[in-house]
This record gives sequence, structure tokens and C-alpha cells, in this order.
Amino acid sequence: MKTLVCSQPGLLEYKEMAAPVMEKGRAILKIKRIGICGTDLHAFEGTQPYFNYPRILGHELAAELVDKDGNDGFSANEIVTIIPYFNCGTCIACRNGKPNCCASIQVSGVHVDGGMTEYLSVPSYSLVHGGGLTTDELALVEPLSIGAHGVRRAGVQKDEFVLVIGAGPIGLGTMEFARIAGANVIAMDMNEQRLAFCKEALSIQHTINPAKEDALNRLREITNGDMPTVVIDATGSVRAINNAFQYMAHGARYVLIGLQKDNISFSHPEFHKREATLMSSRNATRTDFEHVMYCMKQKLVQPSNYITHRCSADEIKEQFESWLDPKNGVIKVMTEWG
Repeated sequence: MKTLVCSQPGLLEYKEMAAPVMEKGRAILKIKRIGICGTDLHAFEGTQPYFNYPRILGHELAAELVDKDGNDGFSANEIVTIIPYFNCGTCIACRNGKPNCCASIQVSGVHVDGGMTEYLSVPSYSLVHGGGLTTDELALVEPLSIGAHGVRRAGVQKDEFVLVIGAGPIGLGTMEFARIAGANVIAMDMNEQRLAFCKEALSIQHTINPAKEDALNRLREITNGDMPTVVIDATGSVRAINNAFQYMAHGARYVLIGLQKDNISFSHPEFHKREATLMSSRNATRTDFEHVMYCMKQKLVQPSNYITHRCSADEIKEQFESWLDPKNGVIKVMTEWG
């Protein structure tokens, strides 16, 4: 079967590999769609934490169920997606209902090989019923769930001001689910094209470009001098993360969805006097997947807004590097398999 392998940073190679065979506790999928995410792009660049090479990328997927061990409501030929964070089920995080941060987690396409192949074997417990959603929609459930989880972690309340920094796919999804929670959303990014997307596609009223305006003053204007009570980083930039501590209101919560390799540095007195809360948000849970799928079905989220580029499986290697260039206006690339 045809497989696309990231052999080392900057190098993708098509290879022929043996198809997976059925094993106990597993399911075999025929891949239909793979969305390209920041993890894939960072892996190609060589900047992705928790990563080693060679690796088959891809965990935002929709697929046809070919075969499955056991009979628990799934049927052959059903269109499904997966929760691509494979957990042990026994560690303290799993026992406490947080399999998304399992102590020995294996994320598809990061720690173990992912979906850029014709057929993929996954743990049966990772399957999610398609529920009538299209393959495009199902391949977008996982990235939108990342943002939904971050919003849930923050405990976003109706009418509070939520600043989301970074208007990439994860940040955009975060904005959507903060809006659905009833918040007043503020989008911050240095890319004018993406800020325009926030206004036009997501109906975000307040946008800030810190490269062109005084962000602190704009935030004071928007919040009537109070500053945001929730700040969420979706950039993965250490400079942006460190800089955003100053944007918190007293009593605010700061959630880090974005991930980078360096140390975080901030003023303890400034943080302390706010009695602020700092938390990370990793992956998502089945609850988040179900919430996203419900919102899709209720048309509260329009998945088609996110797909700006398409290509076939055969074209990925040739086009992949171009998706890193901000000039190309990539929000989400959807690759078509099968």
C-alpha cells in the first residue's frame, strides 16, 4: 500500500508498505481524508516536541471501517473518525478521567505512525461513529476538539472577554467554541489575512494586530479598562506566550494550547498580585469530540469555512512545503485518499 513517510526534517518520501493485519483489540481503517495540522507542519520543519523520525504523519482523519475486533455497535463499511490519543487506561490520569494526558500516551502521527497511508490499524476503543457527518467534517472534528477542550479547561462563561492569541486552525476553533459558550471573543494575530478571516468567516467583532497597534491600549478599550478574564494562547510561540501575561485581568485564567520547546518566563509579582491561574490544555477527550460533532450538526460551526486548500494523496509531497508559507493563506489543507 502507498504510504507517505517523513523520513527526516524537510524530507517526505512515498513508500510501499505491507497492509496491516487484524489483531485483537484493533480495527483496520481505509483512509478517506487526512487534514494537515500544525503538528505535521512542525514535524516537517523539525520543531515538533515529542517527535522522532522516520514517522508517518496524520491524525486528523475520516475513514471507512474495514474490520474490527469485537462487536460493540460498529459495522463494516461505516464511515468513522478516531480519537488519535492512544492511552494506557491504567495510569493516574486515565483513572481520573483524563486519558488525553495519559502518562504513556501515544499520539497517532507523533509517537506512533499515523494516517498518511491507505490502510491504518488503530485501537478499537479509539473509534468514533460518523453520525451522518461528511468525511470532510469528520476530519475536522479532532482539530476543533482541541479548541473546544481549551475553552472547557478555561471554564469560559457567558459575556466574559476571552482573548485568543493565534488565528491558525487551532486558534480559530478556540474562538468558535468560546463564542458558542457566549463569550466576547477578541482575536489577536500578526497576519492581517487571518484577522480578516476571523471577521468574515467567524463573525469575530474585535481583532488586534500587535505589530500595528498598541495591544494593551486596544484591550483596555475593548474591555472598558478591565482586560480579558481569559487569555488563551494558540501560537506555540515562546515570545507570544511570555508577552501575553500582561494581558490578563486580575483573577484571570491563562490557558496554553500552543506548545513550544523553550522555558516560560514571567514576573512572579505581576502574576501573583492578579491571583491568576495558569494551565495547559493537551489534546481533547471524547466529551469534546461529542460536543464538536453536536455543534456541527446544529450548524453552530461551519467546517467548510476552514478548508482553504485541497490536494490528492499523490500531490502532498510536492505541495507540502508551500503550506508553510504564510503568503499562501493556508488555514486547513484537506488531503483526499482512496
